[in-house]
Amino acid sequence: MAKLTDTDPHAGVAYSTGEFISFGPLYREEKRPMQYTYLGKSDLKVSQIALGLGLRGQSSAEEAQRLIEHAIDSGINFIDCANKYRLKTDQADAHGSSEEILGRVLATRRDEVVITSKVGSDVGPGPEERGCSRRHILEQAERSLQKLRTDYIDLYLLHVFDPHTPLEETLQAMDELVQSGKVRYVGCSNYQAWQVCKGLWLADRMDWAPFACVQNNYSLLNRNLEREMFPLIRDQQLGAMVFSPLAVGLLSGTYLPGEPPPQGTLWDLRRKEYDSVMQGAVATALKTAIEIAQKGGHALTQLAYNWVLAHEEVSVAIAGADTIEQLDDVLGALDWKLTEEEFTELSRDFVELMVW
Repeated sequence: MAKLTDTDPHAGVAYSTGEFISFGPLYREEKRPMQYTYLGKSDLKVSQIALGLGLRGQSSAEEAQRLIEHAIDSGINFIDCANKYRLKTDQADAHGSSEEILGRVLATRRDEVVITSKVGSDVGPGPEERGCSRRHILEQAERSLQKLRTDYIDLYLLHVFDPHTPLEETLQAMDELVQSGKVRYVGCSNYQAWQVCKGLWLADRMDWAPFACVQNNYSLLNRNLEREMFPLIRDQQLGAMVFSPLAVGLLSGTYLPGEPPPQGTLWDLRRKEYDSVMQGAVATALKTAIEIAQKGGHALTQLAYNWVLAHEEVSVAIAGADTIEQLDDVLGALDWKLTEEEFTELSRDFVELMVW
């Protein structure tokens, strides 16, 4: 870990090396300390667990707001959002949007949190309601700021790579937002390593705001990032947020290799896909994880988060919890760490399963 001094803006907290120093708010009756780190080379000091507001299984705005408030009360200061995220409802207006729900909380607690939002994914049926053109980025940033009830976004992420818009146009628009003070840092989500590298090169060449952070899918069942993205993260000192640490619930403890998904669950509704993925290396890795969790007396969800956070390249794991109970289960992962033997055994099977 880099040596830190009292005058260093990052003093007291490690860089994105996976080495965290406990301090700050305490959460829940057990008084477990939340842990914080700086996101890459930025000055964003964030909790190693972020709350994601994809809200796949939440249909109540009131419950979603309580979830956010509970997360903050529990020591989480990093909330991940996007212009596309919304409640699991059929509402056609903004009142089901995650940004608007988060905005109600920010109205009184803005100084307590670091927030993200994203642009690029489709937000409507029209051809101009998606992508990373300058017009779309600037327009969506203004809409996000209005919904969030804030005058700045801490980290604004390109949600997808847009092959139809010159990257120069995209990055210049993101830089405009930084220069205007509406965005503090920029990053990218779902980019491949070569796309991140090209973006960093262009930003350096044109003196634009560079990517401070990447956000990608990573779990015990999807280790693709280890091939090229992890080396790039280390070399460029990027922050890294990983989503879907539970592989869309496959690592939740609900699903068992060789058995059908419980009736009414997400994967029961995706039974054909479930049968195609729950075999071979995936089934073997899941079986190993279940055995290690049971032997140690830990929840499988906590083991999955522990394994992800044990990698020095990972700054933050995003919890896609829909309820307070689910979030508290994830936070239990901070109570313990995998042994070296457990980590090695879990890492033995290299799996690259991409599920959404």
